[in-house]
Amino acid sequence: MSDVPHIGSTATAKPIRLRDALRQARIDAADRTGVVVDLRDAEVARLEILNEQLDPLFEQIPAAVDLFDRGISQGDTPRLWIDVVAHVAMGRDKRLYRFVQDTRSGRKVLAESHTPAVIVQAVTDYVARRMVEREQALVATPPPEAAEPAAKPRRGRVWSFALGFLAGVVALFGFALLAALRSF
Repeated sequence: MSDVPHIGSTATAKPIRLRDALRQARIDAADRTGVVVDLRDAEVARLEILNEQLDPLFEQIPAAVDLFDRGISQGDTPRLWIDVVAHVAMGRDKRLYRFVQDTRSGRKVLAESHTPAVIVQAVTDYVARRMVEREQALVATPPPEAAEPAAKPRRGRVWSFALGFLAGVVALFGFALLAALRSF
């Protein structure tokens, strides 16, 4: 006969205590949680390896270029941020690197690979494109020194307001005088 108690079994079967069942359920949940934590730790470790492989690239970027803010976020989905709109996350299998960019029309996958070297090359290309975009934007807009000098406040505006106010008062007084003369 099996050790599993049956409903309506005789008193000879060992009764299951709720406390024992809860304890076993908690142990099972802790084991599952441990697996999830191990998977997240593995994701973070892979992203840290990729981050280290990107060090030579980011050392070459001039200090004056402040477009990039690289770092690993430790949320539900760990991510290696390249800048404000682009990051690397791990795929569902936790071995696939996915380099994505958030755009106005949604998230765009720039590269996917199981090999960090492929992602390093994709990030290098992305960084180069962003730096070229920055250069073009700087050329298109004049620097603040070359812009028109700030206009000095004109005193003519104050005098225009005062003259307009005075003309309004005179006109109002004239209409009041005209109305008073007509009523006589």
